[in-house]
Amino acid sequence: MARRYDTRATIFSPEGRLYQVEYALEAISHAGASLGILAENGVVLAGEKRNISPLLDDVKYSEKIYKVHDDLCCSVSGITSDANVLINELRLIGQRYLLTYQEPAPIEYIVSRLCNIKQAYTQFGGKRPFGVSFLYMGWDKHYGYQLYQSDPSGNYGGWKATCVGHNSQTAISILKQEYKIGETQLNDALRLAIRVFSKTLDTTKLTPEKIEIAVLQHDDTTNQTTIRMLKDDELTILIKQYEDEQSETQLNDALRLAIRVFSKTLDTTKLTPEKIEIAVLQHDDTTNQTTIRMLKDDELTILIKQYEDEQSKLEADRQKQQQATSAAEKDKK
Repeated sequence: MARRYDTRATIFSPEGRLYQVEYALEAISHAGASLGILAENGVVLAGEKRNISPLLDDVKYSEKIYKVHDDLCCSVSGITSDANVLINELRLIGQRYLLTYQEPAPIEYIVSRLCNIKQAYTQFGGKRPFGVSFLYMGWDKHYGYQLYQSDPSGNYGGWKATCVGHNSQTAISILKQEYKIGETQLNDALRLAIRVFSKTLDTTKLTPEKIEIAVLQHDDTTNQTTIRMLKDDELTILIKQYEDEQSETQLNDALRLAIRVFSKTLDTTKLTPEKIEIAVLQHDDTTNQTTIRMLKDDELTILIKQYEDEQSKLEADRQKQQQATSAAEKDKK
């Protein structure tokens, strides 16, 4: 019975669902990820590059991020052939507006016109939904920097940060935790994009060959918008900075764990720098040098103080929870 509602995009199921649209969304969830982050001084679009075969020639142009006009750029996730048709339509919409009104089209105008076309392909017979989602980044004089997302149903919306494609839900949860509204600068957005891809891509090590990033910025002095793709050496630097930060974070976690273990196991009421000593070994891949150093007493004092502050906060939270539980039990009685 259910198959009767699968074959045509224009027929609703008894539950009020359009299966063809849902199938298109499912196809996108298996495609390479696209990520967008809106910063105070620019917009970042990032895409996952998937090499189907090592025998394929590397192309000079981007297969994930496309420039529509001087103020608008988009990233795609889904069926590339469908995306090519819609990108051509995007460019036509922008050029028709420019020819008619002699000024660049507002970003939302272009997005909404394209989404009207995408919605029509879910409504009329003999058509199927486009199996592609878009992220759009742009600038116009009306709303400044903008980031939009649209899906095969024709829905679109403005976002501060979002992701579509493979592992998009994991990426969005990271963005919710890490993105700071009103405080994120372009460099912060770039670092956040690298962090998200490092956590979500199905790879043991992130490399410039696996991602591509575009940056949009507007110069108010010259009234010019620039869109540029980051080069491999720039991506390498960003990835290296992220890995160094992660290494430092892991080392700090190990030091805190050592202090915690000694605090729990030593026969003493209070841990002090005089009762322990800690050595740290690190290797620098750039210089191929290994360093071993002993932590000084003031460094140990800071670590011990941090641990004690964390324990005090945990104890205070525990007491508040107990008081709230006791109050709730009294109210029930």
